[in-house]
Amino acid sequence: MKRTSKQRCLATTALGAGLVCLVVSSVFAQGNPLRDAYFGELHVHTSWSLDAWLFGNRVTDPGDAYKYFKGETIKHPLGYDIKIETPLDFAGVTDHSEYVGVMKLANDPSSPISKLPAAAPLILKNNSPEEVQRVYLYGANLLGGAPVKALASPEIAHTVWEQNVQLADKANEPGKFTAFCSYEWTSMPNNMNLHRNVFFRDCAHVPAIPYSSLESPDPTDLWTWMDGQRKAGNELLAISHNANLSDGRMYPTDVDLKGRPIDKTYAESRMRNEPLIEIKQIKGQSETHPLLSPNDEFANFEVLTYLLGDPAGRIPHVIGSYARQALKDGLALEDTKGFNPYRFGFGAASDSHDTGVPYRQDNFFGAHGIADATIETRMSGHLFAGLDVRKEGPAGLTGVWAEENTRESIFNAMKRKETFAVSGPHIKVRFFGGWNYAETASAEQRRQFWKFTPDWIKDRDWVKAAYAQGAPMGGDLTPMPAGDKTPSFAVWAVKDPTSGNLDRIQIIKGWTKSGQSFEKVFDVAWGGDREPDKWTGRVPPIASTVDVEKATYTNSSGAVELKTVWTDPEFDPGVPAFYYARVLEVPTPRWTTIQAAKLGIAPPDVVAATVQERAWSSPIWYSPTAEARKIAKAGPTVDDLMKQGAVALNDAQLKALIVDKSPWLQNNVTGTKFKITYSASGTANATQTLTPIDPTYVTSKLDQNQGQSLIDHAGRGVVQPSAVGDPAGASYLGTPSPYYVNNGKIVTVIAGTPIEVTAYKLGDKYYGARSNEFGYSNYEIIPAVPELNPLPGKPELR
Repeated sequence: MKRTSKQRCLATTALGAGLVCLVVSSVFAQGNPLRDAYFGELHVHTSWSLDAWLFGNRVTDPGDAYKYFKGETIKHPLGYDIKIETPLDFAGVTDHSEYVGVMKLANDPSSPISKLPAAAPLILKNNSPEEVQRVYLYGANLLGGAPVKALASPEIAHTVWEQNVQLADKANEPGKFTAFCSYEWTSMPNNMNLHRNVFFRDCAHVPAIPYSSLESPDPTDLWTWMDGQRKAGNELLAISHNANLSDGRMYPTDVDLKGRPIDKTYAESRMRNEPLIEIKQIKGQSETHPLLSPNDEFANFEVLTYLLGDPAGRIPHVIGSYARQALKDGLALEDTKGFNPYRFGFGAASDSHDTGVPYRQDNFFGAHGIADATIETRMSGHLFAGLDVRKEGPAGLTGVWAEENTRESIFNAMKRKETFAVSGPHIKVRFFGGWNYAETASAEQRRQFWKFTPDWIKDRDWVKAAYAQGAPMGGDLTPMPAGDKTPSFAVWAVKDPTSGNLDRIQIIKGWTKSGQSFEKVFDVAWGGDREPDKWTGRVPPIASTVDVEKATYTNSSGAVELKTVWTDPEFDPGVPAFYYARVLEVPTPRWTTIQAAKLGIAPPDVVAATVQERAWSSPIWYSPTAEARKIAKAGPTVDDLMKQGAVALNDAQLKALIVDKSPWLQNNVTGTKFKITYSASGTANATQTLTPIDPTYVTSKLDQNQGQSLIDHAGRGVVQPSAVGDPAGASYLGTPSPYYVNNGKIVTVIAGTPIEVTAYKLGDKYYGARSNEFGYSNYEIIPAVPELNPLPGKPELR
């Protein structure tokens, strides 16, 4: 049954109970002030996109996409029928604005475009996979290179955009289905994915032609254009996607694409125009990476390491490519420099180029036309522009909490970031934050102040109270009231009735202090009678019911609904923080396992055999008052040391201090100590380039004297700052990292990105400042002395 604004599937309050559909009062036809969850697609391509046409999608258009999302059957590019599993509430078709319609016209002998010399490389000589790939790679380079004026005709773009608007208006049914006017701005300089999907609030107020990356590949220029559109009465927003494919450039902290410093103007422009990011789609997830979150046991979900077009000799940078790290960096920037460009909410989508989209593991039909259209092609390990198509996954969806299913209401929900992302199944999640007297407060104080409690969330009016006195996902905690208080968070999730039960709800916390940033994952609600580990607090994995050989599972474990109130046990009122909820399903078979069973072959070992589908709420932020910041005294900066007479060490002094030695490092923010052994030969003469096209550090021409460094005494229980790789794993396994000394810096490569440490001597002590800690000198370097053991308290370093 198609869900409308009058019909909602609601969970009963008993854990493990079934779902019932209740008819909601007609008052909701005027809009529900407590808001309903609506699911939609915010990123899909039809035959009008240059690459989609090339992939074999040559018949369907945006009108067919809207039919598909409403539940009608359409044709796959290969000719077979496809139909969505559960109809959607809203959608926006986002065909590329660059050379829109040109591929179709170039391959139409009756079109004048096909006669242009510039169009010749776009014309398919035949439909062989090799020929398709040749033209695809040319088209990809076309998007990333200088504009070809002969092919970038405004007349063509205007006509196609006008038709796009007409089809969206035709599909739009207020109260039943919302169709947005939207498009994709496709910037990919040097194969870096910097794409944005642009959405307009009202199709009656749109420009005559979209702004494309042919006019500028720089996101700051897109934001300037968007500001101009807003002044002209065209309200709009942008959503970045596939940060995981950006080569570390989606979330810069030093300089922008033109080499200009990231500053307050950049931050305000970005947040004014880009309230949301796409956290998951067919080409992987962009939440986090195991090398960025080594203590997150669920960080390895649908990780894809790839650059568009698969350029030879390029390994994508991890740092700067994932949302959780960006949220932490944003806090650090705000704490140290007074601005935050990364206060975004979460959504998810598909990026399918088939007009139709697969959202479920058991109905995966690919996303790139004929390149992944058949089960045999997919399971053969076929390389599509260098991408093993077995590493693709079903699409995600964006959920919004809105008063009604209309363009205005859903757009407003996206603007205020009251959104959540799902990996495919329609999991619903609500997340609110508010204040709560700490347990040290008197009973009278706690009685007088509103308090989230487990019993309170069972009340029928808990959502009303949460809106009245708390902050929903995407918002900010109100200023901390006077008294001894801590933030508490109410979180609720209910399963998709057609998918797996729920395993657990987690709350991910990020915070910053003295330029360092940190994260921790808390299990707060879970299905079954599992008990958290005594020492770590982690809830054990839920029992998997997956039969890998048969590619089946049962819903005999987990819960239908989970809800709780959680109070941060480690809250520091002087430290900025963010919190978001992550909901996990029980393990289910991945699509590759399902299709391997259909073919009677072994599941591929290049991907996981099972997945845990999930949902992510947008974050809630906490900002300390000026008084609270003063109490949380920051550590010394490099400027502080220099004012006291500190002197930076040169290369020779650095080598004498560390090479062929095992100095200890003390993190003065956390108080932890660990040892680093530096092998000899850490003396490479490296060159680092910083170019306007790619401000990412690029290390080249290391001589063969590059050394190796090995961390020791770093356990999982030690609080580690961001971007240090996996020190606990490296310590246990004895896995070294490359390093070199150059230009007065110790340079260690973390997840492919060089991190520099500059050492300073002040009196008889040595201090270190990491290049990614915003000017703070947070480390004391303790020279190696055989009889010195600076680790008194080893037992706590588990």
